[in-house]
This record gives sequence, structure tokens and C-alpha cells, in this order.
Amino acid sequence: MPLFNLRDLRIALARNQRLIGIDPGSKIIGLALSDVTLMLASPYSAIPRGKLLAVSAEIARIAAKEGVGGLVVGLPLSMDGTHGPAAQAATDWTLALSKATNLPAALWDERLSSAAVNRMLISEADMTRGKRAQVVDRAAAAYMLQGALDATR
Repeated sequence: MPLFNLRDLRIALARNQRLIGIDPGSKIIGLALSDVTLMLASPYSAIPRGKLLAVSAEIARIAAKEGVGGLVVGLPLSMDGTHGPAAQAATDWTLALSKATNLPAALWDERLSSAAVNRMLISEADMTRGKRAQVVDRAAAAYMLQGALDATR
């Protein structure tokens, strides 16, 4: 399944279908869900990064349960906006995930999403490092997905 640009992915969704935001970390994959109006992203869960078969099965299960019609996966561009090795790996992983889940996917710039969420959790929520570790991945996915939703309204 080819990658969509996000505007086309939104248009292709059936009425009341959600998007799932995915922040694919090296150890943990953060997940977020949009609401059915595609206005608000909320943290959902985090799953261990493992073999594609297990990850795609869990994401497909969540998608079926929550009425998800598409994937928005974080794209780790270089600070200057170029596609480096990490962005290419994320693109390849997204293509494979889209095929395995049979869900259309789009990529969205995730530069500094985890750093921004960590700063917010420290300054506004005054969370300890241990508590932040439990929520940062899904919060970063929500931060990335909210940016994508806001930019394509």
C-alpha cells in the first residue's frame, strides 16, 4: 500500500473513522487516537517495539476496536529538514506496517516531539523521571498527531 499525504488520507477516511498516531521509538512505540471529528488527539497506549508481525497485529487489533481508518506515523527528519537514515528507516517501517495492517498511512514530521513533551511534563506537571517514562511515548504520539490534525484542518 503506498503512503498517502495527510490531506489525502483524511479525505479517504469513511465518516467517523479515527486516525491513530504512532511515535515509533527504538524501544517503545507510543500510540495516540484522534476523535471521530479529526480535531483532537489523545494519548492512547504504548507497546514494546518488537517484530513487525507482533506490532502490526496489536495495532490492527486497536484499529478494529477503536474504528481507525488510517495511520499517521512520526517521521524523524534531520534538524535541517532532510531525510537521513532514521527517516528512511521510518519510511520503510511505515510501508511494511501499512501493508501488514491493511491500513493507509501517512508520515508526519516528529522532530523534537519527545523533547517538547518531556519539557512540558517537567515544567507543567512537575513529574519525576520515572513517571515521565511511563507516559512520554504516548504523549509524544498525541503531540505529533495533534500537529498533523491542526496542519490539515
